[in-house]
Amino acid sequence: MAGESGSLLLIQFARAPVVGGVKTRMLPVLSALQACDLHCEMTLWTTRQLLSLGRGTVELSVAGDSSHALFSRCRSLGVNRISLQRGEDLGQKMFHAIRDGLAEFENVVLVGSDCPEIDAAYLQQAIAALQKTELVFGPATDGGYVLIGARAIREALFRDIPWGGDQVYAKTLAALAHTELTWHQLPALRDIDRPEDLPVWDALKRAAGTAVHSA
Repeated sequence: MAGESGSLLLIQFARAPVVGGVKTRMLPVLSALQACDLHCEMTLWTTRQLLSLGRGTVELSVAGDSSHALFSRCRSLGVNRISLQRGEDLGQKMFHAIRDGLAEFENVVLVGSDCPEIDAAYLQQAIAALQKTELVFGPATDGGYVLIGARAIREALFRDIPWGGDQVYAKTLAALAHTELTWHQLPALRDIDRPEDLPVWDALKRAAGTAVHSA
């Protein structure tokens, strides 16, 4: 059935934290344990950003063990539901999540857990754009994208994309040109994937701490 008019689903993709299996591009600047801790911190940070919007249903879509304590913590923060990612690669997983979401909600916004610059204001920009267009993208400065919002979706947008490389967004736009879908681009944000990205993460945490202490 079609989603209820004006309804919103916010999906966060997250991997179960496994030491040596997450944030591996941070090695050896960070140890495997430190990289796993970073992954957990950023997952919780993103969950809080989605919840701070104060609207919509928040779903955590998990790769791996959905019963992990990290995801129980996300539920305790206010996440409405947890699902398992389905598909052979990231593209299939995103397509299935968005398509399933659009069967229930009019608007779906999907983010990962690697971009702490996504905040309530950025999410609101995406939602506002979806009132006028069928797709919205938040590009990443490394050539990927940090957010996709949809009122309609096509599987072709997720085929033959070199996930994890610097051509993800360009290839996606090339595929988009062969569809009839309308779209909007948000300002580019930074992922925290490599050691050189860590100062961005540290600055965000310091700014958040300052805001808390000055409130």
